[in-house]
Amino acid sequence: MKDVYTIQEFAQLSGIEASTLRYWDDIGLFSPVKRNPENNYRYYSLAQLLALNFVTVLSDLDFPLKTIAELRNDRDPEQFLRILDKHEKEMDMEMRRLRQQYSIIHARRELINYGMRVDENEIAVMHRDDLPIMLWPDNEYGENDTFVEALATMISQATSRRINLSFPVGGHFDSIEALAKNTAQPQRFFSIDPTGRDLRQAGDYLIGFSRGYYADMGDLPQRMVAYAQENNVTISGPVYAIYLFEEICMQNVDEYLVQLCVSIEKPSPRARRR
Repeated sequence: MKDVYTIQEFAQLSGIEASTLRYWDDIGLFSPVKRNPENNYRYYSLAQLLALNFVTVLSDLDFPLKTIAELRNDRDPEQFLRILDKHEKEMDMEMRRLRQQYSIIHARRELINYGMRVDENEIAVMHRDDLPIMLWPDNEYGENDTFVEALATMISQATSRRINLSFPVGGHFDSIEALAKNTAQPQRFFSIDPTGRDLRQAGDYLIGFSRGYYADMGDLPQRMVAYAQENNVTISGPVYAIYLFEEICMQNVDEYLVQLCVSIEKPSPRARRR
């Protein structure tokens, strides 16, 4: 073994890039054991691998270089434990933030992928799995209000009500009749939030699609009622208006794509024989 190693040799031994070693030396974080006074070349000792371990471990944990430098010459177990505890709490908060971002990405990607596959002209009965959602409070409307005024009210209260507006938002209508009466006034909004305390329960649903801005559903509600009558199924629950394409992925408001989803009851075999 040699007494000293050049920066390139020490970089190979330690696995740390020579450019990083130079930078750490320049800021006084980790310096070579000596320099050649003639050419200013850096030289490191083998024992410095142990000292370097302190820097690399904390650097791998994303400690700020300033903190590492402060601890390098002044640390003890109790102090270091306090710093680790503080850093762990910060990491917990960051992991919660990342998990939430992942959930938002997953929810939106699912809707967009589904929207790209559907037959927009189809009305059909389909099975749907449980869908965790967060139902928002009942909307209140003035004489000429639409969903815009109600949504603005809810947005202003989102923080106090712990509503994450980054999740996809849909309209909840009490019945197909309420939807047909005024597509611009959902009784409530909901967000597709996996941490939501509410649930669109698994079951058979009547599904239809429409293009257009939020309240522009054309005659889709009437066509869905006609389909139910023609196929001897009973519409039995609230309507969920889920926007597969909206302003997040679509610039032209006329190209927004909504899915209307309402639970149904199929007649029993005995009832059909009658």
